[in-house]
Amino acid sequence: MDSKIRYEIEFPINSSPQLLYQYISTPSGLSEWFADNVNSRGEFFTFIWNDSQEKARLASKKTGEKVKFKWVDDSSKDTEYFFELHILVDELTKDVSLMVVDFADKEEIGEAKQLWENQISDLKHLIGSV
Repeated sequence: MDSKIRYEIEFPINSSPQLLYQYISTPSGLSEWFADNVNSRGEFFTFIWNDSQEKARLASKKTGEKVKFKWVDDSSKDTEYFFELHILVDELTKDVSLMVVDFADKEEIGEAKQLWENQISDLKHLIGSV
């Protein structure tokens, strides 16, 4: 099995970091734009899309700044892959952007980035940042 490649993409978002953080760190916020449904039990989050579901552990979070989810296997053990959502605020302009760190197979990076663009577009519509 080929290992996946880490990539980062940054999206400018017209929002306060506090509001944005609610949408990236809570099951209710994530289920409005990231997945069809998101459930959490303790540190474990289950992301549901149509008929599939993936489980991740909230590996770290810094209130108002970032969250990192580590994908876990069927026995709830961490895999080497994760995704991180990091809120960046420009010190001078106070412009807010969301940095996404994720992994994909080499031949699927373009598709993965497109998926993130679509999801972030949904997020922007939700918070009125269009």
